[in-house]
Amino acid sequence: MAQTTENKQAGSAKKRFYRKRVRLFNLIAKIKLWPSRTGQLHGIRTIEVTGDTATLTTHCSKVFVIRNSLNSRAGRWLRNKWAVTVCPVCNVPAWKLEKYAATRFKRHHGSMLEDPTRKPCA
Repeated sequence: MAQTTENKQAGSAKKRFYRKRVRLFNLIAKIKLWPSRTGQLHGIRTIEVTGDTATLTTHCSKVFVIRNSLNSRAGRWLRNKWAVTVCPVCNVPAWKLEKYAATRFKRHHGSMLEDPTRKPCA
């Protein structure tokens, strides 16, 4: 019984696994979503990294200055999926929300989201 592409798309999205304790910049650069303190998910337009801080610009032209952390508020909100609404101005596509919903964060399993160009410490 051959499955058509329509049936494959109608099914659940592929699960992606990331480690729980990854650097916030790496996680945000990968999923391109930012949880604001009001509980809204914003789509990220640009990320400008300067040392241990970064400037995020969203699609609704809001600017956030963030610090690179393992256990920040935004990191917890992304891992635990506590954001309740999507920003109506950012217009995050449905496929991205489905992909984010299918993403799992595990402590001992998944990608570490390391920078491939970074040299290992000696």
